Amino acid sequence: MRELQFTKNILDKSLSQTPNAERIKIVHIIMGEISELDQNLIEQHWRELAKGTPAEHARLHFRLIEAEVQCMACFRKYHPMDGKIHCPYCGSYGAKILSGEEFDLESIELEHE
Repeated sequence: MRELQFTKNILDKSLSQTPNAERIKIVHIIMGEISELDQNLIEQHWRELAKGTPAEHARLHFRLIEAEVQCMACFRKYHPMDGKIHCPYCGSYGAKILSGEEFDLESIELEHE
């Protein structure tokens, strides 16, 4: 359900960057690998929400941001395996997420007729 609100936010940001209602060709989105968002649902919501707007035929391009966390016990940084926050060095489960939860508009490309 979060995907609907996140998609609406990306659409609103995209449209606000569109001068003179030019058509949007590609929407570049950054998405963290542990953001727990479903890319297929985002694309589905996009098709529904963008109807009748300059973004209706835009293609979504996702750039995956790799996750990195820092163990709160031994302070070593690591990449969580299968999205699980479990330190491979000391076995601790407590960690600070440094990257991988992002979801935002990176840029748009306009169609030039």
